[in-house]
Amino acid sequence: MASVFAYQSSQVDWCEDNFQFSEKVAEFYNTVSNVSFFISAPIMMYLLHPYAQKRNRAVYLIWVMVMLVGCFSAYYHMTLSLFGQLLDELSILWVLAIAYMLWFPKRHLKLIKSRKSFSLIVFLVALLSTVLSFYRPTVNAYALNTVALHVIYVITLELRSCTDQRIIHLAFATVAWWLVAISCWLSDRLLCAFWRQIHFYYLHSFWHVLINMAVIRGATLFAYFDAFYEIPETKPEVKYWPKNWRFLGLPYLAIKTKDPFQKIF
Repeated sequence: MASVFAYQSSQVDWCEDNFQFSEKVAEFYNTVSNVSFFISAPIMMYLLHPYAQKRNRAVYLIWVMVMLVGCFSAYYHMTLSLFGQLLDELSILWVLAIAYMLWFPKRHLKLIKSRKSFSLIVFLVALLSTVLSFYRPTVNAYALNTVALHVIYVITLELRSCTDQRIIHLAFATVAWWLVAISCWLSDRLLCAFWRQIHFYYLHSFWHVLINMAVIRGATLFAYFDAFYEIPETKPEVKYWPKNWRFLGLPYLAIKTKDPFQKIF
Protein backbone atom coordinates (compact mmCIF):
# COMPACT_ATOMS: atom_id res chain seq x y z
CA MET A 1 0.00 0.00 0.00
CA ALA A 2 2.84 2.40 0.80
CA SER A 3 3.99 2.26 -2.81
CA VAL A 4 0.98 4.26 -4.07
CA PHE A 5 2.21 7.21 -1.97
CA ALA A 6 5.79 6.94 -3.21
CA TYR A 7 7.29 9.53 -5.53
CA GLN A 8 6.92 8.57 -9.22
CA SER A 9 4.66 5.59 -8.44
CA SER A 10 2.20 6.84 -11.08
CA GLN A 11 2.50 5.36 -14.56
CA VAL A 12 1.91 8.82 -16.03
CA ASP A 13 4.91 11.15 -16.30
CA TRP A 14 4.40 14.43 -18.12
CA CYS A 15 6.87 16.02 -20.49
CA GLU A 16 8.46 18.42 -18.02
CA ASP A 17 11.85 17.30 -16.70
CA ASN A 18 11.65 15.96 -13.16
CA PHE A 19 13.32 17.50 -10.11
CA GLN A 20 14.84 20.47 -11.98
CA PHE A 21 14.73 22.90 -9.06
CA SER A 22 14.09 20.81 -5.98
CA GLU A 23 14.45 17.21 -4.87
CA LYS A 24 10.98 17.52 -3.31
CA VAL A 25 9.11 18.78 -6.40
CA ALA A 26 9.01 16.43 -9.38
CA GLU A 27 7.46 18.84 -11.91
CA PHE A 28 7.99 22.42 -10.82
CA TYR A 29 5.99 24.34 -13.46
CA ASN A 30 3.17 21.79 -13.54
CA THR A 31 2.93 22.17 -9.77
CA VAL A 32 2.99 25.95 -9.40
CA SER A 33 0.63 26.57 -12.34
CA ASN A 34 -2.18 25.21 -10.16
CA VAL A 35 -2.13 28.49 -8.26
CA SER A 36 -4.58 29.78 -10.88
CA PHE A 37 -7.33 27.63 -9.33
CA PHE A 38 -6.75 29.12 -5.88
CA ILE A 39 -6.93 32.66 -7.26
CA SER A 40 -9.98 32.33 -9.50
CA ALA A 41 -12.24 30.14 -7.34
CA PRO A 42 -12.65 32.58 -4.39
CA ILE A 43 -13.21 35.45 -6.84
CA MET A 44 -15.95 33.49 -8.62
CA MET A 45 -17.59 32.62 -5.29
CA TYR A 46 -17.66 36.33 -4.54
CA LEU A 47 -18.96 37.35 -7.96
CA LEU A 48 -21.68 34.68 -8.03
CA HIS A 49 -22.85 35.36 -4.49
CA PRO A 50 -26.15 37.03 -5.51
CA TYR A 51 -27.04 34.17 -7.85
CA ALA A 52 -26.10 31.54 -5.26
CA GLN A 53 -28.20 33.24 -2.60
CA LYS A 54 -31.19 33.50 -4.89
CA ARG A 55 -30.98 30.12 -6.61
CA ASN A 56 -28.82 27.49 -4.87
CA ARG A 57 -25.95 27.75 -2.40
CA ALA A 58 -24.50 24.55 -3.87
CA VAL A 59 -22.83 26.92 -6.35
CA TYR A 60 -20.25 27.57 -3.64
CA LEU A 61 -19.47 23.85 -3.53
CA ILE A 62 -18.45 23.93 -7.20
CA TRP A 63 -15.72 26.45 -6.46
CA VAL A 64 -14.61 24.71 -3.28
CA MET A 65 -14.18 21.58 -5.37
CA VAL A 66 -12.24 23.56 -7.99
CA MET A 67 -9.80 24.59 -5.27
CA LEU A 68 -9.51 20.94 -4.25
CA VAL A 69 -8.70 20.11 -7.88
CA GLY A 70 -5.88 22.66 -7.71
CA CYS A 71 -4.66 21.27 -4.40
CA PHE A 72 -4.66 17.63 -5.52
CA SER A 73 -3.21 18.47 -8.93
CA ALA A 74 -0.34 20.32 -7.26
CA TYR A 75 0.27 17.35 -4.96
CA TYR A 76 0.19 14.95 -7.91
CA HIS A 77 2.69 16.91 -10.00
CA MET A 78 4.89 17.50 -6.97
CA THR A 79 5.14 13.76 -6.24
CA LEU A 80 4.02 11.98 -9.43
CA SER A 81 2.51 9.45 -7.03
CA LEU A 82 -0.34 7.12 -7.94
CA PHE A 83 -2.24 8.38 -4.91
CA GLY A 84 -1.87 11.97 -6.11
CA GLN A 85 -3.01 11.01 -9.60
CA LEU A 86 -6.16 9.37 -8.23
CA LEU A 87 -6.95 12.33 -5.98
CA ASP A 88 -6.50 14.72 -8.90
CA GLU A 89 -8.71 12.76 -11.29
CA LEU A 90 -11.41 11.93 -8.75
CA SER A 91 -11.71 15.57 -7.70
CA ILE A 92 -12.28 16.50 -11.37
CA LEU A 93 -14.86 13.70 -11.66
CA TRP A 94 -16.84 15.05 -8.72
CA VAL A 95 -16.67 18.65 -9.95
CA LEU A 96 -18.31 17.43 -13.17
CA ALA A 97 -20.85 15.35 -11.24
CA ILE A 98 -21.88 18.26 -9.01
CA ALA A 99 -22.10 20.58 -12.02
CA TYR A 100 -24.36 18.10 -13.82
CA MET A 101 -26.59 17.73 -10.77
CA LEU A 102 -26.79 21.49 -10.33
CA TRP A 103 -26.97 22.84 -13.88
CA PHE A 104 -27.94 20.21 -16.42
CA PRO A 105 -31.00 21.80 -18.13
CA LYS A 106 -34.20 20.29 -16.79
CA ARG A 107 -35.93 20.68 -20.16
CA HIS A 108 -33.49 18.13 -21.64
CA LEU A 109 -34.37 15.48 -19.06
CA LYS A 110 -36.89 13.80 -21.33
CA LEU A 111 -36.93 10.38 -19.67
CA ILE A 112 -36.27 11.60 -16.15
CA LYS A 113 -38.87 14.07 -14.96
CA SER A 114 -37.37 14.91 -11.60
CA ARG A 115 -34.12 16.79 -10.94
CA LYS A 116 -33.83 14.76 -7.73
CA SER A 117 -33.96 11.47 -9.65
CA PHE A 118 -31.46 12.74 -12.21
CA SER A 119 -29.09 13.87 -9.45
CA LEU A 120 -29.33 10.44 -7.82
CA ILE A 121 -28.41 8.75 -11.11
CA VAL A 122 -25.46 11.12 -11.62
CA PHE A 123 -24.31 10.46 -8.06
CA LEU A 124 -24.45 6.69 -8.54
CA VAL A 125 -22.61 6.88 -11.88
CA ALA A 126 -19.91 9.08 -10.30
CA LEU A 127 -19.65 6.65 -7.38
CA LEU A 128 -19.27 3.69 -9.75
CA SER A 129 -16.69 5.61 -11.79
CA THR A 130 -14.79 6.35 -8.59
CA VAL A 131 -14.53 2.64 -7.82
CA LEU A 132 -13.60 1.70 -11.39
CA SER A 133 -10.91 4.39 -11.52
CA PHE A 134 -8.80 2.34 -9.11
CA TYR A 135 -8.70 -0.49 -11.63
CA ARG A 136 -7.75 1.56 -14.71
CA PRO A 137 -6.12 4.77 -13.44
CA THR A 138 -4.21 5.41 -16.68
CA VAL A 139 -7.40 5.85 -18.74
CA ASN A 140 -9.18 8.10 -16.25
CA ALA A 141 -7.95 11.38 -17.69
CA TYR A 142 -8.97 10.45 -21.23
CA ALA A 143 -12.43 9.40 -20.03
CA LEU A 144 -12.89 12.63 -18.09
CA ASN A 145 -11.96 14.76 -21.09
CA THR A 146 -14.59 13.04 -23.24
CA VAL A 147 -17.26 14.44 -20.89
CA ALA A 148 -16.41 17.86 -22.30
CA LEU A 149 -17.76 16.72 -25.67
CA HIS A 150 -21.16 16.15 -24.11
CA VAL A 151 -21.00 19.53 -22.39
CA ILE A 152 -20.32 21.16 -25.77
CA TYR A 153 -23.28 19.25 -27.24
CA VAL A 154 -25.56 20.62 -24.50
CA ILE A 155 -24.25 24.14 -25.18
CA THR A 156 -25.19 23.81 -28.85
CA LEU A 157 -28.71 22.74 -27.85
CA GLU A 158 -29.04 25.78 -25.61
CA LEU A 159 -27.81 28.17 -28.29
CA ARG A 160 -30.56 27.15 -30.72
CA SER A 161 -33.06 29.31 -28.87
CA CYS A 162 -30.63 32.03 -27.76
CA THR A 163 -30.49 35.41 -29.47
CA ASP A 164 -28.37 37.28 -26.92
CA GLN A 165 -25.06 38.01 -28.64
CA ARG A 166 -23.21 38.26 -25.32
CA ILE A 167 -24.26 34.72 -24.43
CA ILE A 168 -23.41 33.41 -27.88
CA HIS A 169 -19.98 35.03 -27.59
CA LEU A 170 -19.51 33.51 -24.13
CA ALA A 171 -20.44 30.07 -25.47
CA PHE A 172 -17.93 30.32 -28.30
CA ALA A 173 -15.29 31.61 -25.89
CA THR A 174 -15.91 28.65 -23.57
CA VAL A 175 -15.41 26.17 -26.39
CA ALA A 176 -12.39 28.08 -27.74
CA TRP A 177 -10.59 28.11 -24.37
CA TRP A 178 -11.32 24.38 -24.00
CA LEU A 179 -10.01 23.58 -27.50
CA VAL A 180 -6.75 25.41 -26.86
CA ALA A 181 -6.46 23.78 -23.43
CA ILE A 182 -7.10 20.22 -24.64
CA SER A 183 -4.67 20.80 -27.51
CA CYS A 184 -1.97 21.58 -24.95
CA TRP A 185 -2.92 18.52 -22.87
CA LEU A 186 -2.86 16.13 -25.82
CA SER A 187 0.27 17.62 -27.34
CA ASP A 188 2.19 17.33 -24.09
CA ARG A 189 0.97 13.76 -23.64
CA LEU A 190 1.38 12.44 -27.20
CA LEU A 191 4.11 14.60 -28.75
CA CYS A 192 6.53 14.83 -25.87
CA ALA A 193 9.48 13.64 -27.96
CA PHE A 194 9.06 16.62 -30.29
CA TRP A 195 8.78 19.15 -27.47
CA ARG A 196 11.86 17.70 -25.82
CA GLN A 197 13.82 18.19 -29.03
CA ILE A 198 13.14 21.93 -28.91
CA HIS A 199 13.45 22.07 -25.09
CA PHE A 200 9.89 23.22 -24.46
CA TYR A 201 8.26 21.28 -21.62
CA TYR A 202 5.53 23.57 -20.36
CA LEU A 203 2.35 22.69 -22.27
CA HIS A 204 0.78 20.84 -19.36
CA SER A 205 1.27 23.85 -17.09
CA PHE A 206 -0.47 25.94 -19.79
CA TRP A 207 -3.30 23.39 -19.66
CA HIS A 208 -3.93 24.18 -15.99
CA VAL A 209 -4.37 27.90 -16.65
CA LEU A 210 -6.35 27.48 -19.88
CA ILE A 211 -8.77 24.86 -18.57
CA ASN A 212 -9.36 27.07 -15.55
CA MET A 213 -10.43 29.89 -17.89
CA ALA A 214 -12.70 27.47 -19.77
CA VAL A 215 -14.30 26.24 -16.53
CA ILE A 216 -15.01 29.81 -15.38
CA ARG A 217 -16.74 30.60 -18.66
CA GLY A 218 -18.61 27.31 -18.80
CA ALA A 219 -19.86 27.66 -15.23
CA THR A 220 -21.07 31.20 -15.86
CA LEU A 221 -22.75 30.10 -19.09
CA PHE A 222 -24.71 27.30 -17.43
CA ALA A 223 -25.56 29.52 -14.47
CA TYR A 224 -27.05 31.97 -16.96
CA PHE A 225 -29.14 29.30 -18.68
CA ASP A 226 -30.33 28.07 -15.28
CA ALA A 227 -31.29 31.56 -14.12
CA PHE A 228 -32.88 32.48 -17.47
CA TYR A 229 -35.35 29.59 -17.32
CA GLU A 230 -35.77 29.01 -13.59
CA ILE A 231 -35.69 32.53 -12.11
CA PRO A 232 -36.39 34.81 -15.11
CA GLU A 233 -37.73 37.54 -12.82
CA THR A 234 -34.13 38.25 -11.75
CA LYS A 235 -33.26 39.36 -15.31
CA PRO A 236 -29.88 37.55 -15.44
CA GLU A 237 -27.09 39.28 -17.29
CA VAL A 238 -23.50 38.24 -17.95
CA LYS A 239 -20.91 40.83 -16.98
CA TYR A 240 -17.13 40.78 -16.76
CA TRP A 241 -14.74 41.54 -13.90
CA PRO A 242 -12.75 43.67 -13.30
CA LYS A 243 -13.64 45.41 -16.57
CA ASN A 244 -15.64 44.55 -19.64
CA TRP A 245 -12.80 42.54 -21.22
CA ARG A 246 -14.57 39.65 -22.85
CA PHE A 247 -11.44 37.70 -23.66
CA LEU A 248 -9.43 38.07 -20.46
CA GLY A 249 -12.01 39.32 -17.94
CA LEU A 250 -13.77 36.92 -15.60
CA PRO A 251 -17.43 36.49 -16.64
CA TYR A 252 -20.04 36.29 -13.90
CA LEU A 253 -23.81 36.35 -13.59
CA ALA A 254 -25.43 39.57 -12.40
CA ILE A 255 -29.05 39.31 -11.33
CA LYS A 256 -31.70 41.72 -10.16
CA THR A 257 -31.98 41.34 -6.41
CA LYS A 258 -32.85 43.30 -3.31
CA ASP A 259 -29.77 41.93 -1.59
CA PRO A 260 -27.57 44.95 -0.66
CA PHE A 261 -24.53 42.81 -1.46
CA GLN A 262 -25.41 43.27 -5.13
CA LYS A 263 -24.61 46.97 -4.87
CA ILE A 264 -20.93 46.10 -4.58
CA PHE A 265 -20.95 45.31 -8.29
